[in-house]
Amino acid sequence: MAVLPARAQERLNVVATFSILGDFVQNVGGDRVSVTTLVGPDGDAHVYTPAPADARKVADAKLVIVNGLDFEGWLSRLVKSSGKKATIITATGGIAPRKLGSHADPHAWQSVANAKIYVANIRDALAAADPAGAEAYRANAANYLAKLDALDSEVRAAVAQIPQDRRKVISTHEAFGYFASAYGIEFVAPLGVSTESAASARAVARIITQIRTQKIPAVFLENISDSRLIRRISAETGAKVGGTLYSDSLTGEKGDAPTYIDMVRHNIKALTSALAN
Repeated sequence: MAVLPARAQERLNVVATFSILGDFVQNVGGDRVSVTTLVGPDGDAHVYTPAPADARKVADAKLVIVNGLDFEGWLSRLVKSSGKKATIITATGGIAPRKLGSHADPHAWQSVANAKIYVANIRDALAAADPAGAEAYRANAANYLAKLDALDSEVRAAVAQIPQDRRKVISTHEAFGYFASAYGIEFVAPLGVSTESAASARAVARIITQIRTQKIPAVFLENISDSRLIRRISAETGAKVGGTLYSDSLTGEKGDAPTYIDMVRHNIKALTSALAN
């Protein structure tokens, strides 16, 4: 049996529930962490069904980093089935959630300012679990937070190029509320905060009327959702399909959004090219 190098054996074993969190953990943890992501690229965490192997991953982890805000409805069952009391860190701690009726909107990462809070929470959790690496985690986080500051400025500059009366789009599910609040683009969605729900005929009819009366210029697909509903709305209204937005998941390495920063850049480029003229 091969003997692992000492460095690999010392790595902090961290489980992240979905790909965006996994990217945050990797950026802060660097080579001191071994990150396992449960819901991988282009996966939908809303409807994910954990496999038996996932319980083993949780059992082996020193830390489990979760989004919270009821995003991972399957998590408590998974942790129970793992048979271990892993340290669970909620990355959205300190973020004031948007409310949609009686539910909290879990998609807090869509605001870059909130992403910075995720990163700070992850930094503190890693430092607490691995005090010897605290300085490295702080340095990595500071470097990444500076990149997020630059990204936030980039998004604001791009939105400023879109005429005020064209800052409205249709997306598949209610995933961009924090983005809308932070950057001033209005999103309308036939589905609620979870892709589990089905759009009612009434909701679709209401949106078709809204597109026509408000002259909403573009509709967008999402990488985690069935495209047929949005394509139908586009066909009935003449609003153009502006491309794909990445909401709840990154892509694989060869896709358009293999990292969080790539995801935000891709989305803002897709939005500005569809709405700016």
